[in-house]
Amino acid sequence: MKPLPWTESSIAPSGALEQQRIRVTHPFHPLAGQEFDLISRKRNWGEDRVFIVGQGGLTTSIPATWTDVDPPDPYVVVSAGRTAFRIQDLLALAGLLDSLQSRLPKEV
Repeated sequence: MKPLPWTESSIAPSGALEQQRIRVTHPFHPLAGQEFDLISRKRNWGEDRVFIVGQGGLTTSIPATWTDVDPPDPYVVVSAGRTAFRIQDLLALAGLLDSLQSRLPKEV
């Protein structure tokens, strides 16, 4: 018998996750502040998403970054909202600007 090309069903709940409650933290999401049982977490629609049992018992997914499923970024916690940029983001921006500037024609 030929083995199947996958190891588990992509629609089956993940057994690796322990029962976990997550809170929607995105301030503009209609479910902001509400807690839900986490069903699974996977890459879907091109991003990291969490699957929850939403209103009316329907399964829905939202971006993981819109929840508290991950611990907060230590830099964001320490800065206490006083800065909009992280050091690695500023360094990446500086590198991008350098590469774009190197493409400009040299002045004579």
